[in-house]
Amino acid sequence: MPLKYKYPTKQEIPAEQSALYIEREGAFFLDVEGVTDKVKADELRTHNIELRKQIEERDARFNGIDPDQVRQLAAEKERLEEEQRLKEGKFQDVMESRLKTAKAEWEKQLNTVTGERDTLTTRLTAIQIDQGVITAATKRGLRPTALPDITARARTVFKLVNGVAQAFEPDGKSVRYGRDGITPMTLEEWVDAQVADAPHLFESNAGGGAASNGAGGAAGSQRSVKNPYRKDSWNLTEQMKLQKSDPALAARLKAAA
Repeated sequence: MPLKYKYPTKQEIPAEQSALYIEREGAFFLDVEGVTDKVKADELRTHNIELRKQIEERDARFNGIDPDQVRQLAAEKERLEEEQRLKEGKFQDVMESRLKTAKAEWEKQLNTVTGERDTLTTRLTAIQIDQGVITAATKRGLRPTALPDITARARTVFKLVNGVAQAFEPDGKSVRYGRDGITPMTLEEWVDAQVADAPHLFESNAGGGAASNGAGGAAGSQRSVKNPYRKDSWNLTEQMKLQKSDPALAARLKAAA
């Protein structure tokens, strides 16, 4: 007996064939490559037939008609009508008609240019912000697998303003300031904050997590991931351990606090 492609419920599948079916979209389908549901195939075939019919009807309707000649005739008709209005002294109407046509063409070109500009700006923004944050984060021990995460986070904060990446608050309008509370936050400052706030994105000796097993030994591997220099997680003992085992990391965490 041939295998059935689809069963509505699992109970309808013969016991000896149950391992051959997988659940998908509320039903059970034969787990095989290169097979399409007959219903969907029939729908696609019907759609293609209807589309082909519409194309044939359109071709028959415009059979023997040259689009270029049609456009030329339309332009000639418009020219003759304009000349007639000029003879009748309707100069104002002719000027308004010409301006209306020109304005429509200008707006069409402007929309095209604006769309291309916006697309290029978006791409340039992504490239510059991605490159900037990757460069800064790599220096701080960014994990290679964390590249998509760190760049996605940066794009929600930074925008390109006059060719420079500038940080904004969640409202997208208010500028986010750096540690001094005066100048806008830089990519480097933002990355420093990520070292403390998202240590899983960085190697263990680059964030506020476990320090290298040098002077810290086993105890160092159990160190809290919190930044010991931050006000909400201030820990003098951890600061001293960190300064002894990894001075560079201690400096970064202190700066990020």
